[in-house]
Amino acid sequence: MLSIYDQGRPPPCPAPFNLAAHVLRHAAVRAEHPALVIAGQASDTVWTYREVNDAVLGIATGFRTAGFKPGDILLMRLGNSVDFPLVFLAAIAAGLVPVPTSAQLTQQDVARIVSELRPAGILRDPEIASVPHAREISLDHIRSMRAAPPWTFELGDPERLAYIVYTSGTGGTPRAVGHAHRAVWARQMMVRDWYDLGPDDRLMHAGAFNWTFTLGTGIMDPLSEGATAIVPQSGTDIATLPDLMRRTDATIFAAVPGVYRKILKSDTLPDLPMLRHGLTAGEKLSPEINEHWHRKVGTPIYEAFGMSECSTFISASPHRPAETGAMGAPQSGRRIAILGETGPVPHDTVGTIAVHKDDPGLMLGYIDAEEETRARFQGDWFLTGDLGTMSASGQICYAGRNDDMMNAGGFRLSPLEVEHAFANCDGVTQFAASQVEVKPGVFILVGFFNGRADVTEKDLRRFAEHTLAAYKQPKAYVRLANFPTNANGKLLRRSLPDLFED
Repeated sequence: MLSIYDQGRPPPCPAPFNLAAHVLRHAAVRAEHPALVIAGQASDTVWTYREVNDAVLGIATGFRTAGFKPGDILLMRLGNSVDFPLVFLAAIAAGLVPVPTSAQLTQQDVARIVSELRPAGILRDPEIASVPHAREISLDHIRSMRAAPPWTFELGDPERLAYIVYTSGTGGTPRAVGHAHRAVWARQMMVRDWYDLGPDDRLMHAGAFNWTFTLGTGIMDPLSEGATAIVPQSGTDIATLPDLMRRTDATIFAAVPGVYRKILKSDTLPDLPMLRHGLTAGEKLSPEINEHWHRKVGTPIYEAFGMSECSTFISASPHRPAETGAMGAPQSGRRIAILGETGPVPHDTVGTIAVHKDDPGLMLGYIDAEEETRARFQGDWFLTGDLGTMSASGQICYAGRNDDMMNAGGFRLSPLEVEHAFANCDGVTQFAASQVEVKPGVFILVGFFNGRADVTEKDLRRFAEHTLAAYKQPKAYVRLANFPTNANGKLLRRSLPDLFED
């Protein structure tokens, strides 16, 4: 049998449609129910569904009265605050196209994005790196818009562009990924076959507001189901998250594996009687973390696999746990295959994990990059670039990347992006980046270099701090006399980790 999972398509996305309207569809009937809780150590800030809805639609009015028109691109340079999800949803409600970006991006990064996308405006927190723009809206001005009369959701074709996110490309240049309004409709498959989320749940996400994992799993999806989203206030110590979970009665907890690992370093953890299970994505969950969490906390962690181009589409859940060694199975409604060069491979054979081109969660394409978009397809299948196997039961085991993409704290990162930056570092003649496993399940980004004798690790760290976002900065550096190469002089990148000594 061939490695194809297809148990029928999901219900089609209704038309006309608006992503933000779908997220806030429960605002009228759950007006006074807590929609969003910003959890602090001593007290919380609670936003009801009515308050979120009013703020979103007020900001939407502000954007439209400022002269922005449907289809205009708005670059978001905002920090870790509730403004981030409110602005994102407001722009979409008004028919605009927000571009959420990491606060860690440098001014150079932002300049390149502005050159590529030519946004109609920049939404700006003065504490976040940005570049000058003719139509810049300050954070204070945005906050004043919350009180404006409500805008009416701009409904239209669910296939139209709703938002743009950036993902690191294999060529070393981050790519702009365009998603349609229908993307949120597809997330219902995740709600059912990963979260097992209902209106009585209180889902805490460990991430910052201005991260797409938090924005989707931590905020949009709970709100879409009438549940309560809980996000720790900015600056919260990871070690205190279990106490916050207990105090806020969190029933589901979501975080990247590294957060679970840090929590488990604590000698004692509070009882979490309300917690039903944990969720994780962004990097591979090690069996050791999963087992340790289950022993110490008493709940399972359900893993999901996805990418910026399609969010998560393979997952485990309470009603369908992962088999030993597997990540889980395709969510109901997904069509997933494991491909070789000529098509689907037999069960239990390694191949590239692929998503059918008609998946409602799949991107519209890379912005202004039709050739690169086409290159990601093999017939009717979108190639993820990740390897895996599919069992006869549909469970999928992860087998690594089929290129050199790395994972930096949940962010996909091309080594070429780091290497291109260090090409401009004074005194460095050769530089290569690689991910190194320093202990089971723990990976760090390492920079390998050679150059002038007076170039120190301190110099490299200082250069990286001024040139690269924090998650793109190597955590260690190794000087090499010679780089491993093949007979043709090509760098043997996968030999680099063997040259690292902790």
